[in-house]
Amino acid sequence: MNRFFVKDKTFYKTALMLAWPIVLQNMITIGVNIMDTVMLGSYGEVQLSGSSLANEFINIFHILCMGMGCGAAVLTSQFWGRKDSASIKHAVTIMMRICLLMATLFALATAFFPSFIMDIFTDDLEVIEKGRIYFLWSIPTYFLMGISLTLTLILRSVRKVIVPLITSIVSFFVNIFFNWVFIFGNLGAPEMQIAGAALGTLIARVVEAAIIGIYVFKIDKDIGYRVRDLFGSCGGLLRTYLKYSFPVFVSDGMLALGNSMLSVIMGNISTEYVAANAIVATIVRLSTVFTQGLGQASSVMTGNTLGKGDKETAYRQGVTFVTLSFLIGCVASGIILVLSPAIIGMYNIEQETRDIAFQLMYAVSVMVIFQSAQSVLTKGVLRGGGDTKFLMVADVLFLWVASVPLGALCGLVWYAAPFITYIALKIDWIIKTIICVCRLRSRKWIRIV
Repeated sequence: MNRFFVKDKTFYKTALMLAWPIVLQNMITIGVNIMDTVMLGSYGEVQLSGSSLANEFINIFHILCMGMGCGAAVLTSQFWGRKDSASIKHAVTIMMRICLLMATLFALATAFFPSFIMDIFTDDLEVIEKGRIYFLWSIPTYFLMGISLTLTLILRSVRKVIVPLITSIVSFFVNIFFNWVFIFGNLGAPEMQIAGAALGTLIARVVEAAIIGIYVFKIDKDIGYRVRDLFGSCGGLLRTYLKYSFPVFVSDGMLALGNSMLSVIMGNISTEYVAANAIVATIVRLSTVFTQGLGQASSVMTGNTLGKGDKETAYRQGVTFVTLSFLIGCVASGIILVLSPAIIGMYNIEQETRDIAFQLMYAVSVMVIFQSAQSVLTKGVLRGGGDTKFLMVADVLFLWVASVPLGALCGLVWYAAPFITYIALKIDWIIKTIICVCRLRSRKWIRIV
């Protein structure tokens, strides 16, 4: 088995070079989310739940953007490996057109049906009203998020990771500052509470999109993409783009809907459960930042390697990346167990919510190991290898056939303990880990565009 691991130090240096800015960028983003929940948490569970559930819908668009960006990156990483900049431009053009169309649809839905959307997630009228307020301030963020997120993923696919990192650092301070100003009414501003959280995030999104947009459309010379390219021909790439990118889009889209369905289940258990999960969800993201960085690095490096036609090296890299993901998952599990009391103690919540949060933390400490492995496999190695159709089936099937029905039964019918319910809601992580490890070993995932 040892012969399947990469021993070249250059491999690890490259992986670290690609992963650490992504890790730091994700930690900054999560830091903003933690500050948002802590600030709003001082006003109680209702505002925290309203913000959390509104963001569940916004997160659907976020995941769709990830699907669009990662789908395009499957192609651009291989095009970069063989120095085909013209095809990279064509892939970006198709991605941007789809992104702006989706942003328009989500903005219209949020503008005209905010209460209806919130009603899907919860029947608590106070939470629905707070979520409606959050929604109405968040409408422009779809366009801003779409531009910055998809272009960030393209930059990463061609090994440009520093500009997105700098953007996140600037966005972090902007978001924290304006949240402090508008949530609590500092520096003479009105005390807007949940609306202030939405406004602070909106301002940060403006800054984010401006920095990324100016760099890609004006400064970058390696890709050389300009605004005029958005209106140009796609060079006959549409068919190839749809072949490899559409399954990613569908996969991430159905994952987004499935995760929202899990939030609907949680929302119907109790407001306290929603508030506890809002705390835990942030910790899950924090505990998996290293895995996410590793996953995106593995996708880029696998795509670049296959772009050069080297299948054997791509396989050995895949085995190494997955092994590293298991190790990182185990470390993350230990950190969660150690830090849980301090993290939960940061929030001004009722004892019932606190007890639920502790049970969920213990469940997360188990599931994070599987989350780490399946994330690197599905969003990294296998996706970078172009095995997008298989991943579409795996992502959709196990979430909707296993996690959603089992989670609903545990939470709403059997009234199982929060620990058991959370594991049931995330059972697809375990299944996908097993299935995708088998897929990795089969080598059927290796596809050259």
